[in-house]
Amino acid sequence: MKILVIDRDTLSTQLIRSKLEAMGHIVEEETVKNNAIEKLGREEFDTIFFDPTPLNNARPVVLGIRRSVRNYPYIVLLSQSIGMTEALKSGTNNLLPKPLDTSHLATMLDNAERLTSLIKRIGDESEDFPSAGGVIAKSAFNQLFLSAIDRADRYGEQSFLLFIGIKNHKDILDMDGPYAIEYSSAKLSQYLVRLRRQSDVIAQTGKSEYCLILQRPVYETEPMEAANRFAEALGGLDDICSSENGSVEVAVTLLDLPVGTKHVEHIITFNKKDAQETG
Repeated sequence: MKILVIDRDTLSTQLIRSKLEAMGHIVEEETVKNNAIEKLGREEFDTIFFDPTPLNNARPVVLGIRRSVRNYPYIVLLSQSIGMTEALKSGTNNLLPKPLDTSHLATMLDNAERLTSLIKRIGDESEDFPSAGGVIAKSAFNQLFLSAIDRADRYGEQSFLLFIGIKNHKDILDMDGPYAIEYSSAKLSQYLVRLRRQSDVIAQTGKSEYCLILQRPVYETEPMEAANRFAEALGGLDDICSSENGSVEVAVTLLDLPVGTKHVEHIITFNKKDAQETG
């Protein structure tokens, strides 16, 4: 990943740079915020680390960054005094407290890569999946997705994405042909439409992949409970396999916005006769 560190604390910058470059990332640094914002208008970066000091409020810097860029960089706030809730309300994606604990950098960059890749994939207009049978198109879902990202940026509002898809899509296609994967995907789609609550919006976001967006959860554990509930209910899907010898692996994965953390992943394996959860 291409990373920009904006911090007038040279020791902090050197520490971050040494760790990130050791992981194979390309790192550039800038001590002056206005110069950094001008740089961001000319070059694209995947991730930005910044310390707003001497400003007490990080929001003006975040606004300057978001307005100057053409892409969506993952922004990490460096701070001695700001907590995670305040960091998210300022429009950043994550927080790395000072004094720096660089042991969290790898996980943080996994989140950054996951989220930025997802934004590119959902926003890719070269392939759409049309609305059908209660499932909305990827292009329509992208508008809801971008709205959730915008609300996270403006208000620090957290949303969750529940992806449910056939993990071994390519293996089924290679082994049993297009009919088999189309059959399994259609069965999964039909079952999800029946399982969802009336208020849930479900979209097809990839080949044999579907997603529900969970906004403004009433309580903290609600998204996790929803993911577990879907995984458990999917165990009752007994006609998803078209082949006597093949199997279908369905992944149920919960991600959050704007951090990009993967909170849970269930893998449910089906064959012609039974189904059982394996992870």
